[in-house]
Amino acid sequence: MHRSGFIALIGRPNVGKSTLLNALVGEKVAITTDRPQTTRNQIRAVLTRPDYQIVFIDTPGLHKPKHKLGDSMVQVARAAMQEVDLVCFLADASEAPGTGDRYIAEILETVNSPKFLILNKIDIVSKDKLALRKETYGKLCDFKEYFLLSALTQKDFEAFIEAVRNLMPEGPQFYPPDMVTDQPERFVASEIIREKVIMLTRQEIPFSIAVVIEEMRPRENGDILDIRAEIYVERKSQVGIIVGKGGMLLKEAGTKARRELEALFGQHIFLDIRVKVKKDWRNREEELRRLGYHLR
Repeated sequence: MHRSGFIALIGRPNVGKSTLLNALVGEKVAITTDRPQTTRNQIRAVLTRPDYQIVFIDTPGLHKPKHKLGDSMVQVARAAMQEVDLVCFLADASEAPGTGDRYIAEILETVNSPKFLILNKIDIVSKDKLALRKETYGKLCDFKEYFLLSALTQKDFEAFIEAVRNLMPEGPQFYPPDMVTDQPERFVASEIIREKVIMLTRQEIPFSIAVVIEEMRPRENGDILDIRAEIYVERKSQVGIIVGKGGMLLKEAGTKARRELEALFGQHIFLDIRVKVKKDWRNREEELRRLGYHLR
């Protein structure tokens, strides 16, 4: 019997959902940074074995939105919970449950699918504290099973994957066996560029940038792929922060992104990145829709 199904990874911002997603399929599918709210869309990663195919869905961290972009991110996460065979609530084992976790638990009570509790980052928690976390988080909701994992060190994955597999219904392969994500190339390219900018900037910049691939076209000889990207910020003062002194920060971000994209696409890339101001884009519905965010 071949099993297949969809699993949503949900939790507060910065608990390690994207890191876990990448570790589960063994490839980088979602960008990861140490800044919360990095993930803004559903990201699907496909794990295929001869007798099963599991589609893990990374979701934006559930939080109290402060703008329309935040509203969109929360909508994406909540919608994912209603459309899957299993919901995995991911929590940071180094922190006690807070208001955000209790808020998520209330949402989970409305979900009919089975629910797993995953305590992540166990590599930085003592055994005594881990036992306490398991007890306190376990009381938040009616979890079918719980797992103690470390997405960073990829510790104790086998039991989790086996439990997920056993819960999946009989079904076909939804994706080809060699596919690890269904994200379009343009989206992947824009996310990698955004990741590099986030990693090199601080202040509020990571939350107020968007990256759009305006053009992705191979040259006639096919040796080089031309990618033209635009980074949107909300204020003119942010342009200088991203560009950096003498353009060095943007150049470094572009170099890091180009190298990763070349390894991913398997060819030489000419990457042209420009920075533009779109005032208050996170609160403008027309801009959010144009950038691919889902709104009610």
